[in-house]
Amino acid sequence: MRRFGTGLFIAAVDLYKARAAFGRLPPPGIRSGEKRPTRQSLWHDGSERNIGMDVALSVVVPVKDEAGNAAPLAREIAAALAGERAEFIFVDDGSGDGTAAELQALKASIPGLRVLQHGRNMGQSRAIRTGVLAAQGGIIVTLDGDGQNDPADVPKLLAVLRAGGNTLGMVSGIRRRRQDSAGRKWASALANGFRKWMLKDAAADTGCGLKAFRRDVFLALPYFDHMHRFLIALVKREGYEVAFVDVNHRPRLRGQSKYGNLRRALVGISDTFGVRWLQRRFSGAVEPKEI
Repeated sequence: MRRFGTGLFIAAVDLYKARAAFGRLPPPGIRSGEKRPTRQSLWHDGSERNIGMDVALSVVVPVKDEAGNAAPLAREIAAALAGERAEFIFVDDGSGDGTAAELQALKASIPGLRVLQHGRNMGQSRAIRTGVLAAQGGIIVTLDGDGQNDPADVPKLLAVLRAGGNTLGMVSGIRRRRQDSAGRKWASALANGFRKWMLKDAAADTGCGLKAFRRDVFLALPYFDHMHRFLIALVKREGYEVAFVDVNHRPRLRGQSKYGNLRRALVGISDTFGVRWLQRRFSGAVEPKEI
C-alpha cells in the first residue's frame, strides 16, 4: 500500500511547486553570501568533480537493488554515447544490496559517471526528478536500471529530438517484441487502453523507460509520485509535441521486477483520473514576449 501523500492528490503547494534543490537557500543561521560548511548530502557526494565538464547531454538512470545489472548497463551507456559530451547520472533509490558500491567502483573508468543516493526508497519518479535536477545537460535521456532498455537505441532518439525543433518536447520509445511475462504484457495493454481513452495522449507504450526530452520541458511539468507513467500526456499538456521511435527490449538477466501488476493497476487508475483533472484545469500553452 502506498504511503499517504506520495501520489497525485497531495497538498497543492507540493503538487505545483517542486521543492527547491538542496543548497538554493542558506540554511538557518547562515546569512546570504556567507560560506556554508561542507556536508555530505545528495548534492555533495563527490560528483562536484564534474562541475567543470562541458555537458550537453545527461543520462538519468534510476536503480533499486540492481547489483549485477547496474555496472554492465553503465558501461553500455558510456560506450553507446562515446562521441557525446555526456554525463551519466545513476540515482540509487534506497537499495539494500551492493548497487551503489558497484557503481562507485566504476567512477575511475567512466569519467562522466555520477552516483546520487536516496537515503530511503522514494520511487522511480522521485529518482528521475532527482537526476534531472542535478543534471547539467540541456537534453535528458532516461533508461530503466534493469538493463531491459538497449543503450544502442539512444542515438536514434537523440537524432529525432535534435531534428524536431522547439515544438518537439520529447521522444519516447515503443518496445517491440517485449521480453516480459504474459501477465505483465496483459496488464500493460489494459492500462494503456484505459489511459488512452481517458487522456487522449495517443501513446502506445507509456511504460517504456527509454525517453529523450528537453530538461526545461520536464521542469515545467507538475510533479507527483508515479508521474513517470504519464510523461507523454503531461508534455502534451504543456503544448509540446511527442514523437515515438521503435526500440529494442531485452530480457532481465538478474533480479526481479519491483512492481506487482495489481498494485500498479490500482495506483495507475487513481493517478489517471488525477492527470485528467490536470488536463481540464489548464488553459493551454502561451508564448510570452517582452515589450
